[in-house]
Amino acid sequence: MSDYLLSGLEVSALDSGVHHAAIALGSNLGNARGSSRQLVLDAMDVIDASMGIRVLARSHLYKTAPVGPPQPDYINACVTVETTLSPWALLQRLLAIENQFGRVRKERWGARSLDLDLLLFSDRIIHQPKLSVPHPRLHERPFVLIPLADIASQWQHPQLHKTVELLLADLAEQSPITGVDRLISCESRSL
Repeated sequence: MSDYLLSGLEVSALDSGVHHAAIALGSNLGNARGSSRQLVLDAMDVIDASMGIRVLARSHLYKTAPVGPPQPDYINACVTVETTLSPWALLQRLLAIENQFGRVRKERWGARSLDLDLLLFSDRIIHQPKLSVPHPRLHERPFVLIPLADIASQWQHPQLHKTVELLLADLAEQSPITGVDRLISCESRSL
């Protein structure tokens, strides 16, 4: 596959062909639907039930220390998906799922009922005002890299040209990784 640099908005919801994408899930505010743990598990099911998206693999769930203002610990996970949606349409679907789960955006890096981040979309490189793929801080976040390594350790970052496994090793070399504790295993089918 070759790299793509997209600078304008994509108009079509359907993309040409089938692509793989990686999505991070996080929650630290339970709501009427359940605990943070249950919200992440339910969100995986909603993503899988979405038209044009099929979940291929689910990582373990991890309890992680928050980044940003004082707030409860997070439950984090990742899924890999197969999709016929364009990157822009996939992002819009993820935002709609966040809203369905009661997401309210109050402050950057603040507590939330559900956070869904599009991490990777095949090998595309996209820089748009509201869509950046690969996720610009993917390589700096152990709470994303550890669950992603569970299910896609050999996926190569299209800009840094390193696998998820190597990005995680690089991060661990910089300083010991703490505050990321595995909770439970999710059923998975790997890529």
